[in-house]
Amino acid sequence: MTPIESIPSGEDPASILGVPTQADAATLRAAYLEKVRQYPPDRCPAEFERLRDAYAILSDPRQRVQILLRQADPLAPLAELVPGSKGRRFVGLEPWLEALRRLP
Repeated sequence: MTPIESIPSGEDPASILGVPTQADAATLRAAYLEKVRQYPPDRCPAEFERLRDAYAILSDPRQRVQILLRQADPLAPLAELVPGSKGRRFVGLEPWLEALRRLP
């Protein structure tokens, strides 16, 4: 079973580690090590496996995107998935028509 399959679809790997969804690698590692100290594999094997799988998912960019897409609203614009994105603003057809008129 891959790490992404081991975590139920309703559960967020970032919440398992206690980090924000857009956390960087250093923050992920620090949170993972802190949680491993709380739940060592010899005393809490099930919790340790959850932590290990959550860290594996968030460390891999491809799996991180899969989780992001699984949690996203399918009807929302893709621009909402990118933090800080304002999306495109529709300005009408006139700029395009003007550019076509200038072509030789």
